[in-house]
Order: sequence, then C-alpha cells, then structure tokens
Amino acid sequence: MKKTYYIFLLLLLVFFGCVKRDKAIATVGSPEDSITSYLSFAKDNSLPLQKKQEYNQKAFAIIINQPNDSMNKVKLFRVANRYYNMNDWNGYKETVHHVLENSKSSKDSVNMAKAYTYLGDYYAAQAVSDSAFMYYSKAEKMYGHDNYNLARTRLNKGMLQYGEGDFSGSEITVFSALRAVKEEKANDVLYDSYNLLGVVYNEREEYDRALEFHNKALANIDETVMPSVFQSKATSLNNLGFVYQNMNKHKQAMSYFRQGLEQENLLIDKPSLYAMILDNLAYSKFKLKESEGLPELFYQSLKLRDSLQLTAGIITNKIHLSEYFASKKDTIKAIQYSKEALVTGQSSKNLKNVLASLKQLAVIEPKKAAVYNRQYIHINDSLQKAERNMGEKFTRIEYETDKIKDENTNLEVQNRNLVFIFSGLAMLGMLLFVIKAQKTKNRELLFKQEQQKVNEEIYNLMISQQNTIETNRVKEKKRVAQELHDGVLGRMFGIRMNLDSLNKIHDGTAVEKRNNYLTELKSIEQDIREISHDLNREKSELINNFVAIVDNLLEEQKKTFKPKLFASIDRTIKWELLSNSIKINLYRIIQESLQNINKYAQANTIKVELKKIEDDLFLTISDDGNGFDVNRSKKGIGLQNIQSRTIECNGTVDIKSKKGNGTIITIAVPFENKQILT
Repeated sequence: MKKTYYIFLLLLLVFFGCVKRDKAIATVGSPEDSITSYLSFAKDNSLPLQKKQEYNQKAFAIIINQPNDSMNKVKLFRVANRYYNMNDWNGYKETVHHVLENSKSSKDSVNMAKAYTYLGDYYAAQAVSDSAFMYYSKAEKMYGHDNYNLARTRLNKGMLQYGEGDFSGSEITVFSALRAVKEEKANDVLYDSYNLLGVVYNEREEYDRALEFHNKALANIDETVMPSVFQSKATSLNNLGFVYQNMNKHKQAMSYFRQGLEQENLLIDKPSLYAMILDNLAYSKFKLKESEGLPELFYQSLKLRDSLQLTAGIITNKIHLSEYFASKKDTIKAIQYSKEALVTGQSSKNLKNVLASLKQLAVIEPKKAAVYNRQYIHINDSLQKAERNMGEKFTRIEYETDKIKDENTNLEVQNRNLVFIFSGLAMLGMLLFVIKAQKTKNRELLFKQEQQKVNEEIYNLMISQQNTIETNRVKEKKRVAQELHDGVLGRMFGIRMNLDSLNKIHDGTAVEKRNNYLTELKSIEQDIREISHDLNREKSELINNFVAIVDNLLEEQKKTFKPKLFASIDRTIKWELLSNSIKINLYRIIQESLQNINKYAQANTIKVELKKIEDDLFLTISDDGNGFDVNRSKKGIGLQNIQSRTIECNGTVDIKSKKGNGTIITIAVPFENKQILT
C-alpha cells in the first residue's frame, strides 16, 4: 500500500511537471522564445521520449515557417540533433532533407555539405553503407577549403570501408584525411585517424604498424578538445591490449586492459567499452590459465552487454565462455554458449557474427564439424563476395561523384568564360560609345568655336558698318555746320553791315525800321551760331557704336514682346576702351537673358542696367516673372552660356531667383584699360 502511494505521488509530480512546462511555454512572448523553450525540453532526459518528440515537433513546426536564412538552418540542425539523440530516425531524416532543400534553393554550399554529412550519419546508423558512403562523398566534394570538416568526412568514409572489410580502401581514405589537416592543429582528427589505422593494421595482422599508430593516437589525446566522457585514453589502452592479445602476448595485453579499467568514470561514461575491456581481460587471463576472477569476469561483461543490447559483444562474450568451458571439459555449457552465439548472430544483420560461432562449434562438436565448416565456407564466401561488391560500389560512387564534380567544374569554367566574354563585349561597347560621344563632343566644341568666330566677325562687320555710317553722319553734320557758319552767317553779316551803314540817314521812320531789321538779323545770327555749335557738340557727345547696338536690341525687345522694358546705360564710359571680345560676350549675355525671360518668366517688367562702380563694369538684368530653383537649373544650357561668357571676360556672375519672386542676374567685369571717363 505504501509502495503504491509513492508511485501515485511520483506520477502526480511528473504530470504537474509536464503541465508546468506546457504553461511556461504557453506564456512565452515571441516565436524565438518558444523555439528555445521547445528545443530545451526536447533534450531534457527527465521527460518521457514521447513528450520530448512532441516538443521537438513543435519547434520544427515554427522554424519551417520562418525565412530561409542561415539562422533558420542552424535551428533546423538543432532539431535534427535532438531527433538523432532520441533515435527518431524518421524525424531526423525529414528535418535534414528539409535543410538540404532550403540550402539548395539559396545556393548555400556550406549547409548543403553539412546536410549531406548528416544524411551519411543517418544511413550509417541504418547500416546502409553504400548510401552513407555516397552522401559522405557528396559532402567531401563540397567542403572545399574547410579542411577540418573535409578530414572528418573522409574519416567517416574510412570507417564505412573498414566496417565492410575494405581495409586497403580504408587505409587510403584515412591518410587522405590526415593530409587535409597536415598544416592545422586538430588533435581530435589525428587521434581518430591514428586509432582507425591501428585497428585496420590489426585486422591485416600487421601488428607492429598497429602498435605504432595506436601509440600515436594515445600521444595525441588532447583533453581540451576531446571531452573526458569520450574515454579516449581507455579506448587506446584497450586497442593496444587487443593487439598484444592477437600476438599472443597476453601479459602485456593484461597490463593495458588493467590500465584501461582504472580510468575514472569509465563505467558511467562508456559502459560498452568497460564491458569490452572486462571481456578482453578475462580472455587473456583464460589464455594464461589464470583462474582468478573467472568465469565471473565473463559473466559480468555479458550481463552489461546484454543490458545494453550490444549484439556483437554478446556473441563474442558467449564464444569466449564456450572456449572457457570447453577447456574445463564442460562440453554441454560450451555447446550451449556457442549455439546461443550462433542464434544471436543469425538473427542479426551482420553475417560476420555467425562465422566465429560456426568455427567454435566445429571445434567443440567434431562429429558435426563438416556441416559447420561447409556453412562457414559458404557464409565466408558470401561475405567476401559482398565485401568485393561493396568495395566496387564505393569505388563507383567515388568515380561518379568525381565525375559530377568535374562536370560542375567544367560548367563553372564555361560560365566564367561566358561572363568574361560578355564583360569584354560590354567594355568594348562602352569604349566605342565613349569614343563616339567624345567625337560628338569635339564636333560640338568645334562648332561652338566656329560659331564664336562667326559671331565676332558679324559683330566686327556691324561695328565697321556703324562706324562708316557714323563717319558719314559726322562729315555731313560738319559740312552743314560749315555751310551755315561760312555761307549763311557771312551773308547775314554783310546785310547787317549794310543796314548799319544806312543808320547814318536821319529819317525817323527809316531809322526805326533799320533798327528792327538789325535786331532781327542779330537774332538770326545768334540762332544760326547756336545751331552750328550744337551740331559740333553732338558729335563729341555721340554714344559709342556698342551702345547703339545694345539700344537696337532693346528697341527690338520693346517692339516684339509684351513686358515693359526699362534700360539704364552709363553714357559717361569710354566703351572703346573695352575689347571687342568683352563687348560681344556682354551683348550675348543680354540677348540670352532676354530670350530666357521671354520663354519662361512670364514677366511684366524687365530692367537692364549697365553702370560703372569704381574699376568694374556691372550688368544687371532683372524681371518680376515666375523665377526658378537655381540649384536645379544650374545645368541648363542658357545659364551655362551666361556663366561661360562671364568667365571668358574674367568676370563673376551672381544669380538670385526664387519661384514666384522673379530673377536678378548681376555680372561684374573688370576693364582691361582702367582709364574710364567720369
């Protein structure tokens, strides 16, 4: 009753513990928190297997709906690891295939290689060696410069080859793994490689080399890299003892077996190894005819192996017991243990386990030796044939994998060549385009230069024509002035003199009339003199030709366009002191500005001002139009022309404008000759 109560209480604690976990997960905020919790519970060994599987499946259900990135793959591998530790092979395989497909879609070669390795582990656990070897080979071809994982994958292949009896192939593969980490510090890889080589050479009865590599393995144990729970030292000590056992040097063998059993926590960390060393120690004792501890050591090892369901170990133990009892003339027990070993071997998938049983039965049952030997030979032949076939399969898988790799390499080379060709064609096309664009730009530059020359010639012709007109005008005015002064004024002076002489006649009426005539003549004379002086003064004050041309431009603007134009030109400046190049550029700037205003500004008023301030000439053109964004419009052709012409004059330009507030362009140009009239 008390026992039942404690069981009931324990069940309640487990139940409420599970409920508590479920509630803890239910209150988690984010999916990431839920994943972390599920994965944590999935590896909690205090939970039942079914419950751990449920938590792992919940984590998987969340992860597969997340974006396919590197972190997503890391989480899926964690799910796979938990399935592996639970021996849930279906869940493990499904998860790894999901990672593989995601890696292929994102062209993630690193995680593809890792997924292939995981699939190799799956098929190795299922004893499907050819499939495991194929996936390891695929991973090996993808690891590239990842030397550590490359070596690990080759080691996995070597173990498969050893397990299938392909000892030469295993030896070659292990040495290729060692070459991969030749320049790196990887003691764990070195240990496993040397250990496997020792086992291979032991199987091939090359005992000296087996001892050499097992001692190398022992020397490369690095506890900072290799956890103590792996019991690497105990493993190597057992392997060294086993080689000496095969050499019939049982005293040396027992020394190593005893050292192995003395390793701390061996029974807890690796009970299967503990059972193996016990059995090996007992067998060497038996061979040395030492009865102390026998057959109890055999029984102790068998019990432990039976609890761990280690089929191969159980068979070996029972054959050793059969040998032991046969030596004691206890034929019944000897046959019993041999037949039990045979039945266990026949029920297993590995026929190698049957051979040792048949060999022992043939020894202890001589009457049936022929039957047992025939079975032995038949099974041995089948195994040798299977080993040859598996070796050929391994070779074919490696060949096909290499062929696929070569095809992929060739495809990569072809793609790379195509990229180079298209890049070359693109660069050639760009070069031709640049050359053509440069030619076009040069033609435009030549055209502008020619246009500049033509503009200057036209301006010079205009100046020349204006000078001719002005010269003729001055000459004509001078001629008229001379005619007035010398002709009319002279005759009028004569009349005045004649009239003056008539004043000597003292007729009152005549005198009065003469005085009137004289007064009138004086007035005419004064008027004519003033006209003559005005004509001569107009010539000296006549505005230079440049001003006249600008006036014509402004008059044309007034006649043609709606905006009111107000012009102010400083007429005290000696314009002839400026070079024709500056005058042309100023004229073109005024012309360009007016055109821009007429096209875009929609202005009501335009002001043009030319004035002198100290030693600089200032041109200001303003309007009350729409305005514009100066920063956005700087690349416009009109503004660029104004700026380039100002630069040619060694001047500066300032443009102020804002949308809706009109525009003001101010240009300052220095005089080449600083002598300016004021």
